[in-house]
Amino acid sequence: MNKKLKDKLLSKEKWLRAFFMIIYLACKCIAWWIVLITIIFQFLTDFITGKPNARVLEFSNNLNTYVFQLLNYLTFNSDIKPFPFSNWPGTKKE
Repeated sequence: MNKKLKDKLLSKEKWLRAFFMIIYLACKCIAWWIVLITIIFQFLTDFITGKPNARVLEFSNNLNTYVFQLLNYLTFNSDIKPFPFSNWPGTKKE
């Protein structure tokens, strides 16, 4: 076997990234369900009251940013691990 390929296959960092990718893929699936529930809730709220819920708007904006961060990590566009290994979008860093 090629030494470079063997080194890549035995790389702890690669396997750790694969582990995190599986975890974040599950997070993305859960987040999409929450997005769907938010869409339905906001539609019903707008239909009944004439305007969307302001608190849910803020939450959904942060959730959209989180999904974007997840996708960036999963597609190798970022090496920064999203929440819970970094702050939730919209929160201030201390």
